[in-house]
Amino acid sequence: MVFNSYQFLIFFVISYLLYLVLNHKWQNIMLLVASCIFYMAFIPVYILILFLLILIDYFAGMWIEDNLGEKKKLFLIISIISTCAVLFVFKYFNFFNGNFALIAKFFGWNYPIGVLNIILPIGLSFHTFQSLSYVVEVYRGRQKAQRHFTTYALYVMFFPMLVAGPIERAGHLMPQLTAPRIITRELVYKGFYLMLWGLFQKVVIADNLAMVVNDVFARQAPYDGIAVLIALYAFAFQIFCDFAGYSNIAIGLGNCMGFDIMTNFNMPYFSTNPSEFWKRWHISLSSWLRDYLYIPLGGNRGTKWQTYKNLLITMFLGGLWHGAAWTYIIWGVFHGAILALNKYFKELNYKFFSPRGAFSERLWFVIRIIFFFQVTCLGWLFFRATSIEQIWQMIYSILFNFNLNQIEFGMFSKMFVFSSVIIIIQYFQYKKDDLNFILKENWMLRTAFYCTLYLLIIFFGVTDGSNFIYFQF
Repeated sequence: MVFNSYQFLIFFVISYLLYLVLNHKWQNIMLLVASCIFYMAFIPVYILILFLLILIDYFAGMWIEDNLGEKKKLFLIISIISTCAVLFVFKYFNFFNGNFALIAKFFGWNYPIGVLNIILPIGLSFHTFQSLSYVVEVYRGRQKAQRHFTTYALYVMFFPMLVAGPIERAGHLMPQLTAPRIITRELVYKGFYLMLWGLFQKVVIADNLAMVVNDVFARQAPYDGIAVLIALYAFAFQIFCDFAGYSNIAIGLGNCMGFDIMTNFNMPYFSTNPSEFWKRWHISLSSWLRDYLYIPLGGNRGTKWQTYKNLLITMFLGGLWHGAAWTYIIWGVFHGAILALNKYFKELNYKFFSPRGAFSERLWFVIRIIFFFQVTCLGWLFFRATSIEQIWQMIYSILFNFNLNQIEFGMFSKMFVFSSVIIIIQYFQYKKDDLNFILKENWMLRTAFYCTLYLLIIFFGVTDGSNFIYFQF
């Protein structure tokens, strides 16, 4: 059951109507039941794995709070190891086992361990990180242990965020679960707008661009460099609209029920450097990596080389979080490297150009955005490629097999049109410094905008109920 399906529409309407007539206590119970039904629509038996994780960290939180010293630390370690062990078995065992088998084969060793025939539970990485942040915050004394099982289970299972985030912190979401929600007209308006906007991003922009991307990445080498470049630009906007669209729908669903859910994307392609990009892209994950990996590793408190090492380790693990494949690891290391390089040049106070005058400053700003977007797209090649071999073949085609005369105009026009739509809207969001600026416009403009989105969804939306990209993580 995905957000862009008729089944979910029916599910949400029934759940929402029940939610509106129940009191706070029964609202939470109903939401937990609804979240179970939502999750079981994928692979029903895997809800047992989710409840195993919930039980581990529910009791761990109380035991951590009730003990001191080494015993307190022991319960934290047990919780982290147990939770991560479940993630490792389902997501990483076959990857590491396969690599060990290759090493054994190279040296002629006997390696009898086979692969596990299991499917990754949907959203496992997301609710694992949400659970881990909870027990760590309890250990640090920043969060009281939640002793009401229904409330803690709902914190992990709240269906708008269950399979692809945002990764909410207990300090932000838990008080909203324990206190009665107040549903205002403004929140409902905002919620339904975000759901409409997120659906448009997914079914109109992302799913149409997916046709361009999938066509090129499914081809065999040798590749045409111009086709690869078009596919990379298309993928940059596909993955953004796919994931930001999911996040907007999730936030909108929460708003309609009186919840405040954190913003997960804030115009990332207007970034001029990698540090700014990670403050704008997948904010809930990047802040999690900062608070629970980068800072505990030492952050920027040591020498500059220790800082660079911490950045590389953090982003290496961030890449591995995305998937058990070398392509994701390379993508993570790539971002760690450019973050380190960006910090290195900042520390040197090195400037390529010092603009003078308002026009020169604006021009230099645009040039930096365009340049860093190319860097980001290079990273997206590592992320989207099906193998390391395909990465090198595609890079080679861009450098040495780039012929504008071979451009496929149907593919280019689709990429250009759908990417331009999102760029134009993001431009107004950036100029007004407001992701939801349309809500502050007059009623005629708002109505025209909503009707336009609706008509574009009807006439150009891909309505096959395709999964969101981040469901696989």
